Formats: sequence, structure tokens, C-alpha cells
Amino acid sequence: MASFAGKTVIVTGGGGGIGGATSRLFAARGAKVAVLDMNLDAARKIAAEIEAAGGVAASFRCDITDRAAVDEAVAATVAALGPVDVLVNNAGWDVFKPFVKTVPAEWEKLIAINLTGALHMHHAVLPGMAARKSGRIVNIASDAARVGSSGEAVYAACKGGLVAFSKTIAREHARHGITVNVVCPGPTDTALFAEYKEGAGNPEKLMEAFTRAIPLGRIGQPSDLPGAILFFASDDAAYITGQVLSVSGGLTMAG
Repeated sequence: MASFAGKTVIVTGGGGGIGGATSRLFAARGAKVAVLDMNLDAARKIAAEIEAAGGVAASFRCDITDRAAVDEAVAATVAALGPVDVLVNNAGWDVFKPFVKTVPAEWEKLIAINLTGALHMHHAVLPGMAARKSGRIVNIASDAARVGSSGEAVYAACKGGLVAFSKTIAREHARHGITVNVVCPGPTDTALFAEYKEGAGNPEKLMEAFTRAIPLGRIGQPSDLPGAILFFASDDAAYITGQVLSVSGGLTMAG
């Protein structure tokens, strides 16, 4: 079991399902966790749960599409918890409709949150990691980036871009001792997935179809993701960088 004692970890979207589960597990393994989220109440709730369990956490409101807000949140994290050792880019948003029914304003928001926001976070933490010649970055993409997903064209494009970006940053910063890897969730029972089901018009039928298609026979839960995320962030993965791991119950098995 990997220990993160003394490590400072940032989790964006940390007040949500996957982000909250990831924040709690990092804290349980000894990390000091900065829970960043647009919804400050949600971030505070996760931080309070961590502290109640004996862990160390701080919560910050952060709009990752706003570079000034990102710089402020990272600076506040460093002041409260110390230099950033691990960054988990988990925050995301989607709109569920066929591409031809979307409008440019939706594209811009999708790109700002799912791609540009992650770029802001990398740009804010990489200089410090490079100076210390140590760091772990885990980017949360989606299996939509690997195999496509009807009704999520621009989201899939953003997540595909994040995969390519991650591999490039992994190459650029390998000499600094920084690893960059990607976790791609499949269908996971989060608030975002609930919106996806509603957008489909027949949530029960969609759930039944997904359950039949997934070899392990169930939709993923937020608690299914942190193990893979923490592995990439751990010393056990010190010789792994630029890699993409699907956590989808076997729904996708492409190489």
C-alpha cells in the first residue's frame, strides 16, 4: 500500500464524485490534500470529511478556466500545505447532444473546462516541480477520447487533446523527474453521468444497455477510480510515464 505521507496533492473537481473519492483516499494514505472546486461548499464538505477522519486538507474555490484564479489557488495551496508534489486534473464538464445540434458557445465552454483548464493547472505547477526535479501528474480523461462516444463529440475531442498533451509533457519533463499519466474512466455513476442519462431521453434503457455491454456487469462507481489514480501518483509507478489506463469494467479493451 503506497504511502503519501508528507506529500501535497491538488485534486481539481475535488468536491465531486470521483474527485471526492480520490481526495479521501489520498488523505487516508497520509497526503495533505488541496480540494479545488468551483463549488466551494462541495470542496469544504470533502475537506471536512477528511479532517474528521484525522487527515489534513484545505479547500479552495477555483475556476480552472480563469488563469488568475488558478495561480491564486495554487499559491494558497503552497502557503497552506507546502509545495505541490502531485496534481490530479479531474475537473470536467459535458453537454450531451449530437454535434450538429451544439452551438459554438457550448464548444467554447467545453474546451475551456476540459482542455484549457488542465493547461492552466499544468502551467501553474510544472515550474515548481521542475525546480525540485520531482512530481507526479495524473490527468483524468475519458474512454470517449479513446473510442469516441455518441453525443459527446467536443468533449471527446477535448479529452483526446488532453491525452496527446499528457504524452508530450511526459516527454518534455522526464528529465526533471516528473511523470505524467492518464486515467480514462468509462461510464461512472457521477452527477455528470446522471445528466448524460437524462439527455438520452430514456435513462433506464440506457443503464440497461451499458450494464449489458460492460463485461464486469455494472456501471462504475466513483470509488473504482482512486486506486488507479493513486498508483500513477505513487513511487510504485516511478518508471511509468506517458501512459493511458482505461478504468471501464472492460467496456473498452483497445490497445
